[in-house]
Amino acid sequence: MSRLRFFALSLLTFCIAGVAGGQTAKSDSTPARVQISKDEREGVWQAPAEGVQIPLWPANVALAKPDSGDRPEATGNGTGLVGGRKWHWATYVTRPTMTLYRPKGQNNGATMLVLPGGGFEVVATDLEGTEICEWVVQQGMTCAMLKYRTPQAWPAENGQQQRPKVLLALEDAQRAMGLLRQDAARYGIDPHKIGVIGFSAGAYLAANMSNTEVRTYPPADAADRQSPRPDFAIIAYTARMVDTSKGRNSLDLQPWVTISPKAPPTLILHAMNDPMDNIRQPMAYALALNDAGVPVDLRLYAKGGHAFGMRPTADPITTEWPGQVKQWLHDIGVL
Repeated sequence: MSRLRFFALSLLTFCIAGVAGGQTAKSDSTPARVQISKDEREGVWQAPAEGVQIPLWPANVALAKPDSGDRPEATGNGTGLVGGRKWHWATYVTRPTMTLYRPKGQNNGATMLVLPGGGFEVVATDLEGTEICEWVVQQGMTCAMLKYRTPQAWPAENGQQQRPKVLLALEDAQRAMGLLRQDAARYGIDPHKIGVIGFSAGAYLAANMSNTEVRTYPPADAADRQSPRPDFAIIAYTARMVDTSKGRNSLDLQPWVTISPKAPPTLILHAMNDPMDNIRQPMAYALALNDAGVPVDLRLYAKGGHAFGMRPTADPITTEWPGQVKQWLHDIGVL
């Protein structure tokens, strides 16, 4: 095992608790979260009974491994309570999956690919995954939750974080989008109404998917000839966008963030008091999309912190953002 990989695994052991629901840092206006012990267990994450978990890749396709190598997949919970409950994660993922949930009531043909957060160290399977799908299917949409390869560290050069040249989670997200389009008839979905919603690290993935069709892996089958770009995108408390070396008030994007005029209509959600991902992150991305002629809507709230998912708290954003999303989906003709 390389020193870098050993360091990444050691860091994961210490930091995994606060990453996805990750509000370990706090500002004066953000309440501290109750801390509970971390519980990690070896074993592959299992979908709830109403979900059907599907491998993203054929078993004979060799995949690049995460920083944990062949370490067996594990599940567990973080140390912070969100909305009074534990949040759970999966990590050491070497064979990614998507879990499909069928719509409740009438199927309107639209689909949402859910990209949970977790700092590219874990995948927040319930808080920003299955619980989101529970809401999505109530809107008559199909939902697909992605369990992508993790962990993967972002290296540092001269004290500045850098994006990996090959981002495993992006490959998995693009593969999932291709599968949904390729098998749209079988799933009873409209291949032109497949969008993404991403949270934190997953929000970065949603933005990345929106602005490129380039894949960094060889095509495995017909699904990889489908466009990996979503038809709409919802970006919730994103990061990794702004070049922080330019100063506190800079809205310059990181060199790895490219903006395409072909990006889909985008809705951005963020709390002003987010202690992990500064409000300038979504503002910079929104302005860049607007400059490129991409329709973009912003929904900003004074309070809410980071990684609240869809769990109600005293902060209005936690109960109001689902309604904002539903109205926006109507506005752009998805619902």
